[in-house]
Amino acid sequence: MTLKNRIALVTGAGRGIGMAIAENLAKAGAHVICVSRSENSCKSTADSINESGGTASWHAVDVSDGPAVADLAKSILGEHGKVDILVNNAGITRDGLILRMSSESWHDVMNTNLSSCYYWVKHLAHPMARQRWGRIVNITSVSGLMGNAGQANYASSKAGMIGLTKSLAKEFASRQITVNAVAPGFIETDMTSGLDEKTRDLILKNIPLRKLGQPSDIAHVVDFICSEKAGYITGQVFTVDGGMVM
Repeated sequence: MTLKNRIALVTGAGRGIGMAIAENLAKAGAHVICVSRSENSCKSTADSINESGGTASWHAVDVSDGPAVADLAKSILGEHGKVDILVNNAGITRDGLILRMSSESWHDVMNTNLSSCYYWVKHLAHPMARQRWGRIVNITSVSGLMGNAGQANYASSKAGMIGLTKSLAKEFASRQITVNAVAPGFIETDMTSGLDEKTRDLILKNIPLRKLGQPSDIAHVVDFICSEKAGYITGQVFTVDGGMVM
């Protein structure tokens, strides 16, 4: 499933799932542009890829800032001419019950998780359309399928990503651009590292495989979706959750 000569851009590439996705795409032969808000984290991922024999570059940007994303996208296209693979992975949480949730917490999550996808697709999809090949992968969540108390903002943003995925799949199909989503369940990342033992045990009881997933579990699915072998798959949501959603 070689991605030689492909240019891939991964948001939220500085850690966790995004880092694993960036590393795997690089191993498959793509040049990976690592994007995150933190300069140190995206640079660290890119440096690791380059030291391991792959090729990568990095850019720090707040993906919720539309004009900043537009400027960066223009610069990237000026340098590379195209982006073949776009993985919208950047995401944040600002949990709280809806009656106590501030407007800031709502809008921060919606803008970072959902609006950012619009910004990147808006500014990077034209070269994909011209060359009649492209892969767009949106990393959503099982929360967007099931809902989750205390995460109305997060679940709404992730459900919105699913709707965006299906709409874009129909818009871009005539240009041979596939658009799919991956919905992770509970994965061993910074977001889950702070769970107390009681909460962790409760979560495991609701996972048929009785374990949390690894970032690599998500990255392997993304690898396949981005490959030539997945050229007839579009508009789909792949749940990677140990059996939580069936």
